[in-house]
Amino acid sequence: MEILLVQLIALIARWVHIVAAMAWIGSSFYFFAVDSSLKRPAGLPHGIAGETWQVHGGGFYHLQKYIVAPAALPDELTWFKWEAYTTWIAGFVLLLSVYYFQPSIYLVDPAIAPMAGWQASLLGIGSLVLGWIVYDRLCKSPVGRNLKVLGLAGYGILLCTIYGYLHLFSGRGAYIHIGALVGTLMVGNVFFVIIPNQKKVIADLLRHVSPDPALGDEAKQRSLHNNYLTLPVVFLMMSNHYPLVYQSAYSWILIVGVFAAGFVIRHYFNVKHAGGKPQWWLWPAAGAVGLGCAIVVLFAAAQEDSADGAAAPVSFQEIRTIIGERCLTCHSRVPQYAGLTAPPKGITFDTPEDIIKYSPQIYEQAIVTKAMPLNNITRITENERHQLETWIASQGSPHDHP
Repeated sequence: MEILLVQLIALIARWVHIVAAMAWIGSSFYFFAVDSSLKRPAGLPHGIAGETWQVHGGGFYHLQKYIVAPAALPDELTWFKWEAYTTWIAGFVLLLSVYYFQPSIYLVDPAIAPMAGWQASLLGIGSLVLGWIVYDRLCKSPVGRNLKVLGLAGYGILLCTIYGYLHLFSGRGAYIHIGALVGTLMVGNVFFVIIPNQKKVIADLLRHVSPDPALGDEAKQRSLHNNYLTLPVVFLMMSNHYPLVYQSAYSWILIVGVFAAGFVIRHYFNVKHAGGKPQWWLWPAAGAVGLGCAIVVLFAAAQEDSADGAAAPVSFQEIRTIIGERCLTCHSRVPQYAGLTAPPKGITFDTPEDIIKYSPQIYEQAIVTKAMPLNNITRITENERHQLETWIASQGSPHDHP
């Protein structure tokens, strides 16, 4: 019952997480586009930074932005914060219910860093807290006054963080924690900087004091960071569905490439919305990075294939022994592994017919991507993977055993 309850919580949390993230990203992209498209024609009242006209759904909209704030507050003011908070809260619940509740399956890989599940969980949570502290202090330091220098310093720290995660957690666990860290930084910007600064501005207005423009500048800086980080964090949150990415021997290169391509794409749209000259070369640049990442994945797979060499024929009986020892713990009609109430994705290897039926999945998950067994919890060897590949390539049949 406990396991079923945790799975139900994970399902609800994932749904809420995705819906809230859609709302947050949508409003963030929209307001950044609005801010970039502002124009200041002659005749605008004092204190107005700019205006823009837009049309949507058959209606016309006239939007104006104040340099700091209006002289008096309106009766109703809409705050855009709960989308961000809900995204993070649901995401953290998901992190708890999937990765920290079952760390031996998704988070810990003894071949990378042997540790207990609770140790890995504490490291994961601690890294999110420490990451925010380092990032926030960097933004508030003299480095933060120069956007380009801050960007280079932040990217350098990100590379060090990626290296650390990949040497602590499983590939899947590392990728999801990089995404969780970036998401934490983005929500931290909203919770600790953007919203508090807006509240300070409102407090000054209520006291009939001119608000400090620096408050708006700081909030805008953090909003700009969020804007550029959005596309990479979405990719990282999707990555757990694609072991060819996080299981690759060059997974660190893929992360670096994803961040670079995401930054380039967002920069194109930001310049476009600001009315600047379209920088079409950014699309080929992003495409080249993406193509480079794809080549890296294929190159890693080709290296492994060339190292395998030819092999002697493998009998089906040998295959049943390998699957029985390495796969059947989870992929059985009654899984024996703690934490599983049903075989993953409904795939079972109890009978010879099952093995034949799901041999394409075995090839994909255990040979090509090496995603299975998860974190290699059953300690399958490279020789056994090669035997599976040899048998599948020879189109083995359950009737060819003695």
